[in-house]
Amino acid sequence: QHLYQAAAMICNFFVSVSAVFVHKKANILLIDVIKWMIPAGLIGILGGVWFSNIDFFAGANSANLTRAFGFFMVYVAVYNVTKFRHHDGGADGLELTGVRKSGPLVWVSGLITGLSAGLLGLGGGAVCTPMQQLFLKMPLKRAITNSSALIVATALVGAFYKNITLAKHGIAITDSVRIALVIIPTAMLGAFIGGKLMHALNKNIVRVVFIALLAVAAYKMLTI
Repeated sequence: QHLYQAAAMICNFFVSVSAVFVHKKANILLIDVIKWMIPAGLIGILGGVWFSNIDFFAGANSANLTRAFGFFMVYVAVYNVTKFRHHDGGADGLELTGVRKSGPLVWVSGLITGLSAGLLGLGGGAVCTPMQQLFLKMPLKRAITNSSALIVATALVGAFYKNITLAKHGIAITDSVRIALVIIPTAMLGAFIGGKLMHALNKNIVRVVFIALLAVAAYKMLTI
């Protein structure tokens, strides 16, 4: 778990850079939300990495991390199923009517995202997206784009911190770097294509894909 987590955090940075490039070009990033989420996310990811290295999550117990987030993935999937009967974001999924931009709520969203990223190496979509939906009433497509921007700012810091602590788990940094280098090229291509598709597809199709990915992730985590 710790090895894959360290490699994933390196990959998350490059994947998010690719996605943000597409979202920035589409001009739908909410800078006034992102600028408050980033400081909270940085604090959260450093705290999450620290928590991931305590004895409770060491050795065979690292599976506890994975199973805990498996249950969270189930919750997020169910939450998004209930959103089908709501018309959040209007026809294109981008309208901001009813969105909350409260500083404390934005901080909570960023902090929880950072903590989860540090604990499990998860990217923004699985946590930051539902956090924004829950606390900020953010439309799905807007939440996804904001998530990418937050991970660009936090993943590199978290990856550095996590990788320099791998030795305490008997893992070499070179092992996580090798895994990341194999994944990064196609992951960046996938993020670029995925970003383009997100803007082109109907919001309900995007939601179906998001729920399907959460279901697969939950299954993998709960059966580890």
